[in-house]
Amino acid sequence: MTTATPGFNNPIPASIMTPDTVETRIGRLEFFDGFPTESTTRVVFDHLDFLRGVQVFLDFVPAASLEAVRRGMASVGVTSPHQVLIFDNLMDSNSLFLTGNTDTVYALAFLDLAQDGPTVVEIPPGCGPGTVDDAFFRFVIDMGLPGPDRGQGGKYLIVPADYAGEIPDGYFVGRSPSRINVLILRGLLVDGRPEAPTRTFKEGLKIYPLSAADSSPAMEFVSGSGKSFNTIHANNADFYDEVAEVIEREPVDLVDPELRGLAAAIGLRKGQPFAPDERMTAILEDAAAVANATARALAFRTRDPEAYLYEGRLWKAGFIGGDYRWLIGDGVGGRNLDSRTTFFYQATVNTPAMALRMPGRGSQYGVVNQDSTGAFLDGGKQYRLRMPGDVPAKDFWSVVVYDPQTRSELQTSQPYPSKNSRRDTLTENPDGSIDLTFGPTAPEGTESNWTQTVPGKGFFLILRLYGPLEPWFERTWRPGDVELLG
Repeated sequence: MTTATPGFNNPIPASIMTPDTVETRIGRLEFFDGFPTESTTRVVFDHLDFLRGVQVFLDFVPAASLEAVRRGMASVGVTSPHQVLIFDNLMDSNSLFLTGNTDTVYALAFLDLAQDGPTVVEIPPGCGPGTVDDAFFRFVIDMGLPGPDRGQGGKYLIVPADYAGEIPDGYFVGRSPSRINVLILRGLLVDGRPEAPTRTFKEGLKIYPLSAADSSPAMEFVSGSGKSFNTIHANNADFYDEVAEVIEREPVDLVDPELRGLAAAIGLRKGQPFAPDERMTAILEDAAAVANATARALAFRTRDPEAYLYEGRLWKAGFIGGDYRWLIGDGVGGRNLDSRTTFFYQATVNTPAMALRMPGRGSQYGVVNQDSTGAFLDGGKQYRLRMPGDVPAKDFWSVVVYDPQTRSELQTSQPYPSKNSRRDTLTENPDGSIDLTFGPTAPEGTESNWTQTVPGKGFFLILRLYGPLEPWFERTWRPGDVELLG
């Protein structure tokens, strides 16, 4: 005869019962016959709000990042679509941009589809890689070399996703679910200099509402070179204020109900002020700190084996998983949330050209923040990176040095903390390889190949291949490890 569970007529599976006390990572939880006590209820609700605060940070980094770029550009006077921020003397280390490069002439603008409606972007022939992304940093359309114009130039029309109006002939069309969209164009250097692509943009780039094609304002170009301003999202509780502005400004369906519900759970809801009380403010401050630490662990100490480009090497991919949507198995395995957070915590601009196999077009990236022993790169030490000969890049390659705090170019006495195969005169070894050196001072005889670092600060490197070729995709060519000298 089976003995009934005390208090019941029949045996009850232990797996569905809740003991009167349970020891957990958030402390002892207490119950009366399954009813949580008042103190336990308070603890678990605080914990639930904390968990949701952490997850909102990790999931909404793309939105906060694009909002920070918008605010940063507005701070230097770029507030309308006909105004373009241009790095006519390249992007130096004064401005804070997530892993911006020193190698191309950037031209950036913001489109406002709610204000202007369908918006035309005319790009000139010879434009390098260009992209439009929506307010959640999702891909809308490529332009230039990887785009449908294939570098020949053309007219693009960016329209709201639900636009049902007439679309004139002769346009490449991009549909966006968001009000605000960022346009980022890159001009490839000519003879290692920025003058030609700068002139190409200033003479040929035009942005205007389709409805005002005959009366659009003249283009204005604002130089960002040499200016100090910030485009990076907050890493404290101010992050949630950045997200609140995006949610309030954008259409309610910018993100799906699941993400909307997550944001609403901590008070981020369209049409309602974001005004956390004292208790919630303290929780969100803690959540932001933990989420920031989590993002840094994902970015700099990844546990994902797919992150690494080569077995036994510490070089990591820019796009983990090789999908610009971060879908696993085209969505069968869901979305790789950690990979998406990793990318947007370190970088901006979302385009298939950075992830897909496109030999001779687009760009590919390798990231390293540890030396061959696994130690983080230390700005007080001397290192060598050997670049084997015949780098598989049709256009050029570069290595840029970044600050782990800001994930922006490392600030030293060198305004351009990088080496570029087209711009710089680099000393080769007899076998055609090139030894790049990094440290606070140049090792004797390596001045032309040396990039300065800062004692007491870490750093990391990004290798870029423009026009990557098959040996890169096949992994038959690989850069050396970063070796500690001395």
